[in-house]
Amino acid sequence: SSTMTSPAVSPDSSSHEGLSSVNSAPACSPTSDSENLSPDELELLAKLEEQNRLLEADSKSMRSMNGSRRNSGSSLVSSSSASSNLSHLEEDTWILWGRIVNEWDEWRKKKEKLLKELIRKGIPHHFRAIVWQLLCSATDMPVKNQYSELLKMSSPCEKLIRRDIARTYPEHEFFKGQDSLGQEVLFNVMKAYSLVDREVGYCQGSAFIVGLLLMQMPEEEAFCVFVRLMQEYRLRELFKPSMAQLGLCIYQFEYMLQEQLPELNVHFRSQSFLTSMYASSWFLTLFLTTFPLPVAMRVFDIFMYEGLEIVFRVGMALLQVNQAELVQLDMEGMSQYFQKVIPHQFDSCPDKLILRAFQVKYNPKKMKR
Repeated sequence: SSTMTSPAVSPDSSSHEGLSSVNSAPACSPTSDSENLSPDELELLAKLEEQNRLLEADSKSMRSMNGSRRNSGSSLVSSSSASSNLSHLEEDTWILWGRIVNEWDEWRKKKEKLLKELIRKGIPHHFRAIVWQLLCSATDMPVKNQYSELLKMSSPCEKLIRRDIARTYPEHEFFKGQDSLGQEVLFNVMKAYSLVDREVGYCQGSAFIVGLLLMQMPEEEAFCVFVRLMQEYRLRELFKPSMAQLGLCIYQFEYMLQEQLPELNVHFRSQSFLTSMYASSWFLTLFLTTFPLPVAMRVFDIFMYEGLEIVFRVGMALLQVNQAELVQLDMEGMSQYFQKVIPHQFDSCPDKLILRAFQVKYNPKKMKR
């Protein structure tokens, strides 16, 4: 059939439009979770909010990211005193995330504000596989049982998939070489998906998302998560052959740019530097082809909980931080700047990128068609 074989959708994400609104609702009523938190958890929430305030003060004093090297001295002092606490803190984080996973339904329903803060701070590496699966309700999907059968079938997209796989994370050990395990499982998952969703089949760019999942979890699990992301997170719309949803996202992003950074917008236009030239890959690969993995995974953590809104936020944050430099460059200079400079600005402090992203003004109501 040409339609998607859809496993039962979890009640908390009845539609992909609903996703962002369901998850962002508690933000308006900070009291909603406080009665459900233990004293320790309340203290933790206060600590996380304090960390955000410190980061905010720090990034204000830096003025622009590009001058950040001047300040490296002061941050070294604070980080060395912090490092003695690190192992203790790490141990606490582990215990906490272990609890979250074990009491998932309760956290998801009753401790949403704290959960959201913790996810924005980054899911610890060893918990990512299970937490990503829980976040998109991919743990007991009927489609998992079809996976081995799908691998025995052949797909009209096989040639295309083979061609693109070699270009996916070419630097990463797991995917190096044609006979690497990474390339083999990536081919399997992409092929299986192209068989359950004939309309989309295979779309270039989606391999980066699947590749990231495969770095964290076995192929059947990665397949289930990918099916969920396509169905529930508007990704399927982004990857449809018409690309209409991508056009919509670009249009919405352009609207934000015009409202919030009018000077930069005028400059881009004067140089015929189209939004789609730099932002298409942001939406299609969720920054996985922009940032190094440690930074990109932080954005992906948030995407798993809050949906596509984070792509708009991070994109705007990048333009805000770089406006002063960009307005001095011509078309060629800007292309280079987007490729060479922007990807590495936050390598040493992904927290600052996330903080900046959440300072961006974003109005979900204006984002509805």
